[in-house]
Amino acid sequence: MTMGKRAPFVVGITDHMIPPPDLEAAVLDGCAEVDFLDTRREEDLDPERLARLDALLVWSTRIGPATVAKLPRCRVVVRFGVGYDKVDVAALEAAGIPFCNNPDYGTEEVADHAVSLLLSLQRRLWEHDARARGYSTTWQANTLTPLRRSSAATVGVVGVGRIGTAVVNRLKPFGYRILGYDPQQPAGHEKAVGYHRVRRLDELLGESDIVTFHCPLTPETRGLIDADFLAKLKPGALLVNTARGEMFAGLDPLEAALRSGQVAAVGTDVLPTEPPAPHPLLDAWRRRESWLEGRLVVTPHNAFHSDEAAIEMRRNAAETARLFLEDGVLRNRILP
Repeated sequence: MTMGKRAPFVVGITDHMIPPPDLEAAVLDGCAEVDFLDTRREEDLDPERLARLDALLVWSTRIGPATVAKLPRCRVVVRFGVGYDKVDVAALEAAGIPFCNNPDYGTEEVADHAVSLLLSLQRRLWEHDARARGYSTTWQANTLTPLRRSSAATVGVVGVGRIGTAVVNRLKPFGYRILGYDPQQPAGHEKAVGYHRVRRLDELLGESDIVTFHCPLTPETRGLIDADFLAKLKPGALLVNTARGEMFAGLDPLEAALRSGQVAAVGTDVLPTEPPAPHPLLDAWRRRESWLEGRLVVTPHNAFHSDEAAIEMRRNAAETARLFLEDGVLRNRILP
C-alpha cells in the first residue's frame, strides 16, 4: 500500500500494533512514500517489495540474514520499540545497514507500571482483595503479615538506565532504601540519581525485599531468573519484571519458589512465551487457586502503553528514518 505524495525514498513498515500507519506517513510526507508490508511472519515478506526499500521500520516481525539479503537499497532499519532481540543486528551491520532502536518513548509508562506493581504487592493489595470476598463475620481484623512499611524495606533495581532511573526517582519519596546494579552506568551515576550502588548482583539479591528488573535482553540476562538466582534472594522477596520475559529461565523455577515461599509474590508484564503457553503455574493463576491468588499478578505486555506513548513511539521511529534519509544523522544506533 502506498501512502503520501511522491517522494524520493520508500520506507517499508513490516507490521503494526495499531494499523494503519497513517501517523508514520504524515511524518514522512515529502520525504518518503510508505509501503505497509503488513505481515508478522518473516517468511511472508515480499522480496520484490523489500528490494525497493530505502528504510525499514520494524514492529514484531523477525529480521534475520535471509531478509537482510533482500534489502539491497536499504540504508537504515529502525525498530519501533526498545528491544531488538528479533533483529539480527550483526547481519545488518555486515551488509552495511545501520540499525536504530527507539528507547526514548514510554519511559514514564513502564516506570509507573513497575512502581504500581511494586507498591500493590508490597501492600499485599491483591491478596487482601482475594481474601476479602470470603469475610463475613469479621472485617478490619483480617490483616496480613508480614507487611513492611516502605521506609523499612529495601528495593533492588537491576538496570538503572532510563527506565530504572525513572523508577528510582518515583520510589525515593516513599522512603525505600534503594540499591542499584548496572555495570553499564558510569561512576558517580548513583550520586546523581540517588541510590546506593552495589558492584555484585548477589549483594543486591541478598539484601533486597523487592527486586525490580529494568535491563535489556542480552546473552548475560537471558535466563537470568533461574533456580540459582531465586535461591540467592532474601527469603520472602517480591519480584517485579517489566523488562523481558526471556529473562525467566522458564516458569518451573518461579513456580517452585512461589510454592516454597522463597518468593512471596511476583508482578510481571512479560512472560517467556507470549501469548503464554500452558503451564501449571499459569493454570493455577487462571483458576485463582487459593495458594497463589494475589501472589502472581500478570499484565499482557502493555506496560509501555498509554495513548500518548503510542503516538510518541510511532512518531519517533518515523522521525529517526527521516533524519537519516534526509540528513545522514543516525540517532539511537545499536552496534552488534
